[in-house]
Amino acid sequence: MDIVLVRFLFVIVVTITCFLIQPFGRPALVDAGIGGVIGAAIVLFEWKLRTVSLKRLIGAAIGSILGICGAYLFALVIRNSVPPGNTQSFLQILVMLLMAYVGLIVGANKGDLLNLAALGGIFGGEKQSKKSYKILDTSVIIDGRIADIAETGFLDGIIVTPQFVLRELQLVADSADSLKRNRGRRGLDILQRLQKVANLQIQIVEDDFPAIREVDLKLIELAKMYEGKIITNDFNLNKVAQLQGVEVLNINELANSLKPIVLPGETMRVFILKEGKEYNQGVAYLDDGTMVVVDNARKMIGKTIDVSVTSVLQTTAGKMIFGKWDERATFSRPAAATSPHTPAVAVPVTGTTTAAVPSPSVETKPGV
Repeated sequence: MDIVLVRFLFVIVVTITCFLIQPFGRPALVDAGIGGVIGAAIVLFEWKLRTVSLKRLIGAAIGSILGICGAYLFALVIRNSVPPGNTQSFLQILVMLLMAYVGLIVGANKGDLLNLAALGGIFGGEKQSKKSYKILDTSVIIDGRIADIAETGFLDGIIVTPQFVLRELQLVADSADSLKRNRGRRGLDILQRLQKVANLQIQIVEDDFPAIREVDLKLIELAKMYEGKIITNDFNLNKVAQLQGVEVLNINELANSLKPIVLPGETMRVFILKEGKEYNQGVAYLDDGTMVVVDNARKMIGKTIDVSVTSVLQTTAGKMIFGKWDERATFSRPAAATSPHTPAVAVPVTGTTTAAVPSPSVETKPGV
């Protein structure tokens, strides 16, 4: 609230100053209006600077200084080659503005690569963040699981979304094929979810490599430039990036590592869904999609049974669990409890609370 008040007072002071001095040679009210607009523009510029990192500010300042120095050298050439007049003044001002603008933009974009920790002093506490860049691939954006991982808080650092990935995503979203169009729109929705995640910084970079046409190779070059990691679920990109020494975070490998650990000898309850490839096999699936191959379970298709795990096989496609269904153990427990062939057993009854049933061939007489 105090900052808002200071900003408001600054705009009022600029407006009153322009009203009294009339620096633009206009009527007092017109100059006051111009001063108010200038003050508001300065406050807006200051508000935007609050969101810029220190590295970008230093990079922008260095770039602007170098641009102005270059503009001064160009102005000397223009002064000696162009006759004095309006054309010379215009070219000098144009070169100065152009060089200052280019230096400001380029310096701000490259400021994130600065290592302020090496300067020591007040910058000694600045952490090196080169290794914290994580670059998103188109496939992992469309997949959507990256948003769930980010919302859990396990994803940190700066999430980099290249502009050429956004262009590819937009082309997919504008495709004539309805399936591709839905996938592209889903990817755009996932990016919006990522931007809403607290404590997660999303950065869209304009860096491109015009000499490279493939998006995967552009991602690898960008990861080398930022010394970051590529987040993907593309198997081919994963292998190519590893061959070129770029670290990759594969969502599929993460999902496989999070599956529950099953040891041989444990018992699990599964639903037999279909027949297996081998003789007398049944196939079931866990909730996470893990395939369970059960021996002797072909006759139990469509039923839920208890199986004993015999082995676990880890493949590139995922994890496979092999088990065995013991038919004798399953049917022996109900048979022991109640068997239809068990004969009725007469239990003798003693005591006075039970009445005796007389025989129809014997006549009872009192006193006998």
